[in-house]
Amino acid sequence: MKNISNLTALAGLLALVAATGCHNSGSPYQPGPVAGQAVGGGVGVVAGNVAGFGKGVVAGTVGGYNMAMDPSYHMVRYWKTETTSDGRTIQVPYDILVDQYGRPVKMPAPTGNPAPPAVK
Repeated sequence: MKNISNLTALAGLLALVAATGCHNSGSPYQPGPVAGQAVGGGVGVVAGNVAGFGKGVVAGTVGGYNMAMDPSYHMVRYWKTETTSDGRTIQVPYDILVDQYGRPVKMPAPTGNPAPPAVK
């Protein structure tokens, strides 16, 4: 199985060299510069994508950490007692997004809970 993948890669490389080597590079006897440019371009694309992936992972990790550690907003949970249709009493959690002073933010919590009760 490993030999088949190696042969496939070799055949692909030979096809790439053959296709790019036929291009007119100034001399029909020296197709090397064109093949070198094609292979160099491919290597550059791969290296650029790897570097971009690394930068994206680092930026996403840092951004996620900063959002989680932002002290200006946090969630407050309170429990509401409700009675089910079969008569059981259960505690239902409600999350409220509050600012740094403990005031509810004028938007629904990201958990999909209903709006918080009015403060008296």
